[in-house]
Amino acid sequence: MRPSLSAFFFCAALTCAGQVWATTLPDSCGNDTVKFAVKTEEGQPVPAGPAEGKAQIIFIENENHMIGPFMNATVRFGVDGSWVGATKGNSYFAVTVDPGVHHLCAFWEGKNVDVTPLAAEPGKVYYFAAQVNVESKYSITFGLSPLNEDEGKYLIKESKLSTSKPK
Repeated sequence: MRPSLSAFFFCAALTCAGQVWATTLPDSCGNDTVKFAVKTEEGQPVPAGPAEGKAQIIFIENENHMIGPFMNATVRFGVDGSWVGATKGNSYFAVTVDPGVHHLCAFWEGKNVDVTPLAAEPGKVYYFAAQVNVESKYSITFGLSPLNEDEGKYLIKESKLSTSKPK
């Protein structure tokens, strides 16, 4: 077989193999095959508080720089094993949960995943930020962390509202 033909079949085999490889995610995330179409809007009102007897989680993506020319990171957020939405760039969204222990996940491309538990109380609002820090062309750090109310409210004012739908 000619070397160029062998190279073609080798690349084709790798392409097919790549489609069946799946990222292993923590149980608090969702299925890795679920992707989101994300839109962001500026100037939206601050989310209303939680419904009676419920808690609210506000997920915020905070990027210090774009991850590439004209490219923002898209971060997926999960609660208790299901994706609840995604953000793109400096944006946020809110979800309502029942009181009790929940397991939160933030995931951005490849191995950039972070998880944390939350003991939600009725009537409370919880703020969590997925930090995407571009330190250099070859170094980006990622993490999910709780914010206090003042930090959360400030970042919401500086961010766009994110709406997302599974593709």
